[in-house]
Amino acid sequence: MFLETDRVIYAKPQLLEAICQLRFPTILSISAREPAEFQELIRGDFPRYSRNIENLPPKAVNQGGKMKLEEQPPVTNYQFLSADGKWKVNLTNTFIALATPAYTCWEDFARKLDEVLVQFVKVYKPACFDRIGLRYINAFSRKALDLESVPYAELLESAYLGVMADEDVQEQTIVRATQDVEMNLSGGCRLKMHAGPGMVKRGNVEDKEIKYILDNDIFMLGNVELRYSAGALNTVHTHADRIFRGAITRRLHEAMEPQPL
Repeated sequence: MFLETDRVIYAKPQLLEAICQLRFPTILSISAREPAEFQELIRGDFPRYSRNIENLPPKAVNQGGKMKLEEQPPVTNYQFLSADGKWKVNLTNTFIALATPAYTCWEDFARKLDEVLVQFVKVYKPACFDRIGLRYINAFSRKALDLESVPYAELLESAYLGVMADEDVQEQTIVRATQDVEMNLSGGCRLKMHAGPGMVKRGNVEDKEIKYILDNDIFMLGNVELRYSAGALNTVHTHADRIFRGAITRRLHEAMEPQPL
């Protein structure tokens, strides 16, 4: 499941989106007023601005030994987009995130993330990070990779296929087969994984092709001091890279046309 190999860039990547989110203890000033100073510092790369008011689901709390649902106040989510719309920064009073469908390699993504975080720390001075997470959402299209007649059993390792890995099971008979796994990793990290065939929705349009979804969220919890955040991110990425390469077979790897990094 954890494969160490030389890193590559794919000519035909199947990544829908890469997301890095860093959570921190609540900073009330973020939701109290528009983040004008922060915007000014990142506006060169993220000139398009919007905000959304998000209603959170009720939270279960213990009151006198009884669990009750308690309403939560709405959260203001500030969004900063690049001019081409391919890079997005989200900021609330508890997290900052960078997301893109145009991911090429970790070094380029980390460089842009670092530029955003430097300005965020300068303006808001968070005490620490409670959660550092890196999420990669892949949707493997057999049509795009000229693999339409190839069963998933030849493209994904058996640990990710469940019953579809069984030789007696015909793939076309499967209506639904997904796996949701949460497990501890080394270095204080954890993995939340969703894997299985499904359809992808872009905006209001649903793609009718069945793709194999591999959604890996690798994260680190605890009070991570700012000076250790870069090291934590690198540790999280190392796990993400090894898990992805351990999930795909050589046939799928070659179909995506790997190029040396």
